[in-house]
Amino acid sequence: MDYEVQKTARTCSVSGREIAPGETFYSVLVRDCAAVKRVDFAADAWTEPPPDAIGWWKSTMVGRDAKKAKLAPSEVLLELFRELQESVERRELRYVLTLLLIRRRLLRLEETVEAEDGGETLVLYCARDEQTYRVPVVVPDKTRADEIQTYLAQLLYQPVA
Repeated sequence: MDYEVQKTARTCSVSGREIAPGETFYSVLVRDCAAVKRVDFAADAWTEPPPDAIGWWKSTMVGRDAKKAKLAPSEVLLELFRELQESVERRELRYVLTLLLIRRRLLRLEETVEAEDGGETLVLYCARDEQTYRVPVVVPDKTRADEIQTYLAQLLYQPVA
């Protein structure tokens, strides 16, 4: 299922004030009838995602004239994904990277199956290498999610000159 996520309105949905460049903010996706709606919160207005949230993330507001950072090439993303396949201690990182690869349409979610341990496993197909992959769903806690987000941003994004 693909969703069109609108860009930030640059204002806090709680206070109505503009979120300044360089300021941390949170974005949440919620269902609004058949559509998906983005809601932004300034860091000082954030407590936790609402119970009906589909997903949420933490960002830093860029200036209106700032150039967008460029994501690493697709092959680099897929190579990192493959390298993490055997790393048990980095399962959370691989899961988050998997979500990014699905969003970028480098992996296609075929199905979600129940794992032997009672958890869920994503079954994914990659058209580039014609391989099927299985990735355990390992949702990181808030602290670990922040660490993973920072790590991936430093590793995979480069500023545009």
